[in-house]
Amino acid sequence: MREDPGEHRLRLTMTQTEAAAAIGVSPSTLRRWLRDGLVPDYQGEWTRSAVGKARLIGRLRDRGYTLDELRRATEQGRLAFGRVLELFDVSGRTYTRAEVARSTGLEPGIIDQLSEMLGRRPRDPFGAVDFDLVRYMADAIEVGLPLDALLQLMRVYIHAASQIADAEVRLVHMYVHEPLMRAQGSAEEVSTELYSLAGDLFPLASPLLERLHLRMLTHFIDQDVVGHMEADLDHGSGEVGRTRVAIAFADLPGYTELTEEAGDLHALNVVERFVGAVKSSLPDDARVIKTIGDAVMIVASDAAALAGWSVAFQQSYRDRPLPRIAVHHGYSQYRDGDYYGREVNLAARVAAAATEGQVLVTQPVVDAAAAGIRFELLPQVPLKGFTDPIDLFVAVPESSS
Repeated sequence: MREDPGEHRLRLTMTQTEAAAAIGVSPSTLRRWLRDGLVPDYQGEWTRSAVGKARLIGRLRDRGYTLDELRRATEQGRLAFGRVLELFDVSGRTYTRAEVARSTGLEPGIIDQLSEMLGRRPRDPFGAVDFDLVRYMADAIEVGLPLDALLQLMRVYIHAASQIADAEVRLVHMYVHEPLMRAQGSAEEVSTELYSLAGDLFPLASPLLERLHLRMLTHFIDQDVVGHMEADLDHGSGEVGRTRVAIAFADLPGYTELTEEAGDLHALNVVERFVGAVKSSLPDDARVIKTIGDAVMIVASDAAALAGWSVAFQQSYRDRPLPRIAVHHGYSQYRDGDYYGREVNLAARVAAAATEGQVLVTQPVVDAAAAGIRFELLPQVPLKGFTDPIDLFVAVPESSS
């Protein structure tokens, strides 16, 4: 059984020496911050609020902000968002690498791998949050998840959680914090109102994400995982992580020119409508893997269905510019929630060779396609990075002349 160091919570108030230790500065530094008015939450005692604000000051100072800049930001209410951290009951206790290894039973090398993913420097002590994360990961290994799968899964989790947290902070800042500051309320009024809103809002995040995760997990078990298992068994790739998929790239040619002519906001709205139309119309087994500017990458297990979707999408899409789409079918390497390898690169190069409103496909897609689509062989087009000739076909509705 693992050793559990126990939970260490901030008391309602702390001595100045205890507060300095929890913040990671010397008592003399803390006294100087108080004299300079950097910790307005301190009203004669080190409450959780005061310690939280001082921690924020310490982090910003470490990032290179001067004390004068921090003082002005405090007076203007620009650091009010930092008070939100008080909502999370996070211990000030830190742990050494040896303590983490002893508690979790993990080898130091594995702990270093997990630490690197979390963005920690090798010699930094582990805070309470990082310590708990490593313990959860150790539990996943103990119940039977292979280390390589865990590392990939954690990279996907970290990427997704970073995007979520970034959006939470930016949207609340843009739509709540900045309007409060522009209303010219006092720093204390801004802090209080923002803290109150966050206190009501953030507790909704965990149950919302939990339900959303469950919904998506159910969907992919039904539509994606089973389909991939069947495809892998049929083709017998024999290599962990290597899977046969249909790959499509779709983008909007002329997007840069559109941005110059109509402005960023209009161009962004065009892209959002395009990506939304793609996501809402895809076959059940297909999904958008990622968006890159005005381009989307799609994977599916059924090449015929993806080719059929591409042709139908071009027929129904009404906005300008019209997209260009490429579809290919082949083996790729699945890693960290994404797909890599020669066949993915080939699909991207085929997309670059397409023109506005066109669907280009490769021979494996022609071989897999169902009725309803006609394929017109193009003269051979050189594809950057590929020396061997690649047959490309324009896919059009069978009824078109």
